[in-house]
Amino acid sequence: MHYSDRGGEVEISAIADFNLEKTFECGQCFRWDADENGVYTGIALGRVARLRGEGSSIFISGTIEDFETVWRSYFDLDKDYLKIRQQLSIDPFMKEATQFGAGIRILRQDKWEALCSFIISQCNNIPRIKKIISILSMEFGDKINFDGLVFYSFPSAQRIAALCEADLAPLRCGYRAQYILSAARAVANKEIDLDSLAQATSEHARKKLKALHGVGDKVADCVLLFGLNKLDAFPIDVWMKRAMSEHYGKRFDPSIFSPYAGIAQQYIFHYTRNIQN
Repeated sequence: MHYSDRGGEVEISAIADFNLEKTFECGQCFRWDADENGVYTGIALGRVARLRGEGSSIFISGTIEDFETVWRSYFDLDKDYLKIRQQLSIDPFMKEATQFGAGIRILRQDKWEALCSFIISQCNNIPRIKKIISILSMEFGDKINFDGLVFYSFPSAQRIAALCEADLAPLRCGYRAQYILSAARAVANKEIDLDSLAQATSEHARKKLKALHGVGDKVADCVLLFGLNKLDAFPIDVWMKRAMSEHYGKRFDPSIFSPYAGIAQQYIFHYTRNIQN
């Protein structure tokens, strides 16, 4: 990978496997949106950025310091996804899935935002998830001025913990409101320490997450993978159940993709949802 200052943007070149659309539209995040030209603008880690592809390069708004201190890690740009894809191509199905999904990267998202977002995501569709998260941020987040526009950061657990269900009424998130408040209070009160869980084993972290009101296997595994960067986590939804049953049978064990089961999951999910539906 090479990167250089281009006056208000940083150009990232000579990097394999970084596709903006595949990364932002694969179901792992909810605050990045594209315009009619395929330029993505989003809010992450309390920052706003704009990304665009041109030729074989990716351009991201900001300075070299912004890139080195925030976005390089957030986009996991030091991991060799080409090598991982080759390692995961253990059979014809996975070879097709990894080739189709080439360019997906697992984002290193804020831990609390990932937990709250995937609580909101259960039994929900992506447009509605995005809308709820947008309203939540506008109501309770901090303003961020960017390029003449106003954006909003994702509110902290401490901010949400001080609210009641009536305060969340504008979200129209139904029964999920009590789950959001319960998780926020657990995080704010240090009943659950997300930073410590990121250093713990996946088994321990999953157990702690599932102790939260409203968090089951799917939400816990999504938080493990997308919030705590546990690459052995393997979230299973209806698409994944279908793919696993068809290609690996009822006794499927995600450990066949170790240590990158979570990355394999994203390739399988993306491929199955887009090709085999």
